[in-house]
Amino acid sequence: MSAMPPNTPPGGVPPYDPKTQWRVYREQQRAAWRAQRDAWRAQRHAWKAGYAGVYGPRVPSMVGPLILIAIGVIALLVMTGHIAAADFWAWYARWWPLLLIGAGLALLGEWALDMRRPAPVRRSGNFVGILILLAFLGFGAAGWHHMGPWFQQWGGDSDDFFNTFGLPEHDNDQQALNAQIPANATVDIENPRGDVSVTAGDGPAISVQTHEVAFAGSDNDAKNIWSSEEAHLSVNGSSVLVKSEGNNKGRVNLTLTVPRTAKVTINAGHGDVTAAGLGSGAVVTAPHGDTQLNSITGPVEAHFSSGRHDFSAHEINGDLTVDGDCNDLTLSEVKGRLTLNGEIFGEVHIESIAGLLKLHTSVTDIELAQLPGDLTLDSDDLRVTEAEGGVRVTTHAKDVDLSQIYGDTYVENRDGRISVEPAGSYAIEAKNSKGDVEITLPPNASGDVDGHTHNGDIVTDFALQVSGDEDKTVSGKIGAGGPRIYLSSDNGDLGIKRGSAFPPAPSAANVPAPPRTPAPPNAPHLKSSKALPPQPVTE
Repeated sequence: MSAMPPNTPPGGVPPYDPKTQWRVYREQQRAAWRAQRDAWRAQRHAWKAGYAGVYGPRVPSMVGPLILIAIGVIALLVMTGHIAAADFWAWYARWWPLLLIGAGLALLGEWALDMRRPAPVRRSGNFVGILILLAFLGFGAAGWHHMGPWFQQWGGDSDDFFNTFGLPEHDNDQQALNAQIPANATVDIENPRGDVSVTAGDGPAISVQTHEVAFAGSDNDAKNIWSSEEAHLSVNGSSVLVKSEGNNKGRVNLTLTVPRTAKVTINAGHGDVTAAGLGSGAVVTAPHGDTQLNSITGPVEAHFSSGRHDFSAHEINGDLTVDGDCNDLTLSEVKGRLTLNGEIFGEVHIESIAGLLKLHTSVTDIELAQLPGDLTLDSDDLRVTEAEGGVRVTTHAKDVDLSQIYGDTYVENRDGRISVEPAGSYAIEAKNSKGDVEITLPPNASGDVDGHTHNGDIVTDFALQVSGDEDKTVSGKIGAGGPRIYLSSDNGDLGIKRGSAFPPAPSAANVPAPPRTPAPPNAPHLKSSKALPPQPVTE
């Protein structure tokens, strides 16, 4: 017989011990928790084994390594100077969604390859975090691309950011700089902060007037700023350099008079540029300021960056090339070629271009052989009145109105209306993916018509054959036939109207331009009309 615990009462039942009972209960709870944990582990292992049996083993995706390689290559090119960082971020701000498209195409390619495997696999998605980060960088770059110029203008284009804290403005006129230089000298002007104004003089001399501005709390601080930013003039044979060192707490406004035949190059960082009367052309780089050019002979180049500022040029006797983004664009009386390449955020008004006109933005491409009339362009409308030679327009989300066109016309649009009014029997090709197409022909016009529309109507003033229900077509000859007239619209109406006759195009350059059609009310004009009084027209 086993020994009983001490103090055991008669009958063999041990006394109640709370501590013993608590230990027993705790051991039971621990045993139950361990059993539940083991059951969970066994279930998880079984689920993984079943998932692997259905979907196959995990295989790493090649998208992540390709993204890292691309980032490394671009970073290396930027660090070694082969790609400018500002240019890369400007490009990335516009085209970063291509990264997502490329990653999606790569995943589709992997999926197609995996479908050919005898056993299915599952791909790793560890690169998703990288894509999200790059997408955020793309949004940030795009926001800075659109809002950065506004911040730059608020913070430093007009005066200086530090002046927003109420620092007093101190002004000083530096002693004039004068020198005799060759009449055909090359004059380079560099001014990081401040306006530049250049006019032509009659003699072989250069004169530089300098007005300095400093934002400082004391006169001594202002003098130190003036000393650091003052302009210098150096002459080395036919090479002339006018340079201000610049100071981020001030600005220097330069007013120059140069020989009329000098070739002038202007580099202005933060400030406006004006030039007039130059006889050997000019090259202007003004990323953060308005530019005005007048009465310049010779080729003219204007370069901008991300600054949304105005540009105007009038009476340019030579080719004019404009490269970069700007706000309002106003041009007239250009005797040579006109080339525009960049984004335009405001309104465009162009008149009297004697040579080929090419305009390219991310939305619109225009090519005109000659523009004796005018062109206006904004975010909603594109209008050309009186153009000679071939006309080619590609755009979207705009209403296109081409009138008094003396040449073949090609226009392509979407999400807008197309209206073409040729001045004679010329070939026309007008295509619209979503919107109406309307042409107005002279009463004596001739041509072969071929047109079709989907979900639209066809209205014609000529004896043409119209057929179809949902998909309608129009065909036939106007007059004796001749130039091809092709019209199409996926979702819009086609209209072929009979209009009035225009005067014939001048046969020589010295013949005055034909009278212009009346402009719409409140239409902007750069100059008064020089057209002859209307002449009687025989039809």
